[in-house]
Amino acid sequence: MENLIEVKNDYNTLDKLHNRLKKEANYDCSKTYDSWEVRTDANGHMAQCLVLKKSGMHAVKAYFINDNTIKINYIIPNKVLHAYFGKSVKARRNILEIATGAIKEAVLAGSQKKAFEELENTIKRATA
Repeated sequence: MENLIEVKNDYNTLDKLHNRLKKEANYDCSKTYDSWEVRTDANGHMAQCLVLKKSGMHAVKAYFINDNTIKINYIIPNKVLHAYFGKSVKARRNILEIATGAIKEAVLAGSQKKAFEELENTIKRATA
């Protein structure tokens, strides 16, 4: 799950957006390196993102794709849980991984969608 959100010029950096979300949001907000989708910045260093966490199982990460547009993605903030329940990016998976992945998608899809929408609305309210 992902979405693009336009933000005002007042919140066009991660630091400004982070400060705003810490004040406005009822969820834990932190600025961290993007270890879920290893992206690099212009200097070749690991890029940073904002993580708005509802629980150990539900969160969204936000990062700028251009000056006034942020991209938000659903993530599992806990690294161990992400290893088991996160989206697999392996090129080849065995039959057991495919079957457990389908079961996981069916069981978690509803709660993940609900959490994503709540966190997305929080970011939209804070940046409007």
